[in-house]
Amino acid sequence: PVATITLDRPEVRNAQTPAMWRALATLGARIPQSVRVVVVQGAGETFSSGLDRSMLDPRGAEGESVAGLLRLSDAELADTIDEYQAGFTFLRDPRFVTIAKVRGFAVGAGFQLALSCDLRIVSSDAKFCMMESALGLVPDLTGTKPLVEAVGYSRALELCTTARTVQAEESVQIGLALSAHPADELDAAVEALITTLTST
Repeated sequence: PVATITLDRPEVRNAQTPAMWRALATLGARIPQSVRVVVVQGAGETFSSGLDRSMLDPRGAEGESVAGLLRLSDAELADTIDEYQAGFTFLRDPRFVTIAKVRGFAVGAGFQLALSCDLRIVSSDAKFCMMESALGLVPDLTGTKPLVEAVGYSRALELCTTARTVQAEESVQIGLALSAHPADELDAAVEALITTLTST
């Protein structure tokens, strides 16, 4: 009844690429009806450091780059962003409950991926940041709506426009995370929640 999806690029702190977003969308479409809980986590000590910075450099990017996206027509760009967003929106499927198990950084696209989940359980070293504004980008991977729903409009606006970091304790206080735990207790906390969710 439980499916676990792991971002597995620990050498770059699970930085995300369009290929990963398309892979997530494909995985999401294949989740069987028997699954009741989906856990999303990052390999190693970081959930996700966000957008792979190579996408910002048209000379060094493997595959798609931000500069390449800007050369598309408006319709092509909208279609491409829609494809990217499918890697996030499947996590809101009402057939199952989704849990982001967050260690370390959840920045930019990493923050938005965590926000796509119904629940966020975090380690005491977790750090959330909507970094896009600091890079001159728009957080367009569907994270802003669930952020508003979690923390309210004013706080969401502040987090999106200042790109400041929210530590684990504050994330619980403002309703962003359900609970925070010492790093060595995070797995057990998530397992306990899964047990409760799947036993009813």
